[in-house]
Order: sequence, then C-alpha cells, then structure tokens
Amino acid sequence: MADCKRCGRKLPFYSFSEICSECKAAMAHFAEAQGTTAERRISDTKPTVTTALLAINLIVFLAMVFSGVSPIEPKGEDLARWGANYGPWSIYLQSWRLITANFLHIGILHIAFNMWCLWDLGSLAERIFGGWVLFWLYITCGVSGYLLSIWWNPRVVNAGASAAVFGIAGALIAALHFGTLPFPRHAVQAILKSLLTFAGYNLLFGFMIPFISNSAHIGGLLMGLGTGTLLAGSVTAASPKRQVWQVGVLLAALVVLGLAFLYLRSTILFRLMQMQAPQ
Repeated sequence: MADCKRCGRKLPFYSFSEICSECKAAMAHFAEAQGTTAERRISDTKPTVTTALLAINLIVFLAMVFSGVSPIEPKGEDLARWGANYGPWSIYLQSWRLITANFLHIGILHIAFNMWCLWDLGSLAERIFGGWVLFWLYITCGVSGYLLSIWWNPRVVNAGASAAVFGIAGALIAALHFGTLPFPRHAVQAILKSLLTFAGYNLLFGFMIPFISNSAHIGGLLMGLGTGTLLAGSVTAASPKRQVWQVGVLLAALVVLGLAFLYLRSTILFRLMQMQAPQ
C-alpha cells in the first residue's frame, strides 16, 4: 500500500489518490479560510488613499485658482509654472514634472471628470490591491503616460490625472481577467465589461479630439495592464507573500520607467533639432 504524500499515513488499497481523506479535508478547510480572509480584506478596505489623492488634486487646483490662474481655461505658461509636463524640461532639467503633472489640471471640467473617474476606479483598485499599491500605480502609470507623450510630441505642454486613471483601469482589467477573486464570476465579468467599455470609449474619444493627449492615456494604460497582469496572481495570497510580490512588481516598473527615461534623454534632443531644422 502507498503512503499519503502529505502526512505519511497508509492509503487504502482501493485509493486512486496520493493524498489521504484527512489531508484533503484539511486542505479544503485551509483553502476556504484563505478565500474568506481575502474576501473580508477586500470588502473591508476603506478608500483612504483614493481620498488622499483626490484631496491633493483639489488642493492644487484651488491653489492655482486663488493665485490668479483661470479656472476655465488656464494659459500654457501658468500650467508650466505650476509643474506641467513639457518634454525638454521634464527630460533634461526638471524631471519632477513627470510626477507633478499628474496632480495638475487644465480647468474645472478637466478636474471634475478626472476626479469622478479616479474615485470610482481608485476605490475599487484600493480594495483589490491595497492602498500603497494604488498610490504607486497612480505615480508609475502617470509617469509612463507622460513619457510616451514626450516620445510622441516633446513640444506639447500637458497635465492631468487621466494617464494615471487609465493606468488604474488597465491594472484592474488585467487583475480581473487573470486573477482569481473571491467573488461571483458574473459580478467580475460585469465589472470587467464596464472597465473595457470605459477604456475603449475614452481612447476613441481621445483620437477624435485634437487637444487631448491620447498618447499619455495609452502610456498609462499599457503600464497598468502590465502591472496588473503581474499582480493578478498575488491578489488573494497571504499577506507576507503578497507584499513581497508587490514590492518586486514595483521595482520592475521602476526599472522599465528608468530605461524609458534614459532612452528619451538620448533621443529627444536630436528630434527637437530635426523639428526646428528648415524644410
């Protein structure tokens, strides 16, 4: 007679399994407990980081308005003064603009739409990934969007949280598709369909409106999809394993952004010279 591969007990001669019934029951109980723990963690998470991100965006916008910047149609020089993204400055002189641009908005309609999307998507992402992951998703996806925007057209001044929002949407799409969340399949499918509709519609809208920086949206979305794919398998893992994996994914994202930044730094100046050369 064979022995149980898990505990060493003798297996009945008629058994077709390599694990005894007692071990099967213990494993099933453990899996159920893990699922319950993950479901409770996801359900009980409050949108603290999402609220903080909204607050920072609103405070910056109000500070701009009270300083004399138009709340309807701010000028390019005002946006640049407050930290908007502008290729030559962001790549060579003031790299911090790649971050500050994510908290800066071009008028009240711009910030209203972005904050509405951030609240909906950020709250869900914070429940699934956790608060600190949401924060670095916001930053890395935003930076990724602005790097792609600079590659597409380095002479455009742009700002807003939309690249980060697209990145959060991308991370959610990947996690819902590739991950195993402790919720009914039909609910996950409904949310996934809504996210895909959001991303597709807004990308299409961005292609139709000339002044919208769709390249930034695409850059944020791509970083979010990649990050979410890597995070998907750890969403319901035990806390230590999940945190270690999240740190590893963050480091990978930073390496990708660093390489993209160095590539742009080595090529943008040449492209700018070409753009200014007489035809």
